[in-house]
Amino acid sequence: MQDRLRLSSCWNGHRYQDGLIMAGEAKDMGFSGIEISHGTPVTLIPGLLKAVQLKVVTVGSLHAPCPAPVEVQGDMPDRYEFTSARDEERRRAVSLTVATIEMAARFGADRIVLHLGRALGTGGTEKLEDMALNGGLFGRPYVKHKLEMVVARQKASVKALEQVKRALDELLLHAEKHGVKIGMETRSHYEQVPTMQEMEVLLAHYEGCPWIGTWHDFGHVQRQANLGFLDHREYLEMNAPRLVGCHVHDVGWPHKDHQIPFSSGEVDFAGLLPLVPEDVPLVWEMSPRQKRLQIMAAREEWMRRFGDTL
Repeated sequence: MQDRLRLSSCWNGHRYQDGLIMAGEAKDMGFSGIEISHGTPVTLIPGLLKAVQLKVVTVGSLHAPCPAPVEVQGDMPDRYEFTSARDEERRRAVSLTVATIEMAARFGADRIVLHLGRALGTGGTEKLEDMALNGGLFGRPYVKHKLEMVVARQKASVKALEQVKRALDELLLHAEKHGVKIGMETRSHYEQVPTMQEMEVLLAHYEGCPWIGTWHDFGHVQRQANLGFLDHREYLEMNAPRLVGCHVHDVGWPHKDHQIPFSSGEVDFAGLLPLVPEDVPLVWEMSPRQKRLQIMAAREEWMRRFGDTL
């Protein structure tokens, strides 16, 4: 696949007022393809469209919601969720995703990345991460809290999946119309949809549908693997036949994600990458705190190790 290795604009989008210049930086770093991330203000769109027109870069994917909703201050991709208890928020989540699909079509991108929502309130996963960070992984308090989370999560799963399916059914009409695939992203928190088991249910529900698949986020999945919720290799093997794309980043133990590949070594890229079909894009999704020269050095190392698969 041309431009298989891409850079997400989440790394540098906040530093620019002109999307053309922003895209030029990615090109200068060796990335001829980019993903336009959530949080991208509408003011950057004209310059990004010009960058595509001038063939500075290609845009392979957009991360919903894109552009960012004008009524929300800052980058808040989960402000509106399909699983919200409020009807108006669920409707807004759908409308923003429809706008993302339409924007993807304008860029000639054939896929979007999508968060599906939450089944439980926040805080549980962070508590486990704190325990793990302080040496309490799999200790008695850790196991007790984790089991309580699992029980609560299973009870909340049915309703959450019903809401997600209802939203996806509506979105699929727009995806088919515009020829844009939807990638359901693997998440970092156990409260979020989908869990590994829920992803299996959703993929089975949309079996045979060419417009919906999974988006494997290496860092997110590693965070859940670090807490003992799943096995990273098993999850990727399950998703591989239906992969729409991947987010690439490393993780500092146990939860510091969006790090440069090879920087911490938590993610076994050498062991996992062969499971990813060669036509699936690999989008580097870096924290804005990561340094340009270090990203470029890691990209060169990636090419030395895996270049024959790109």
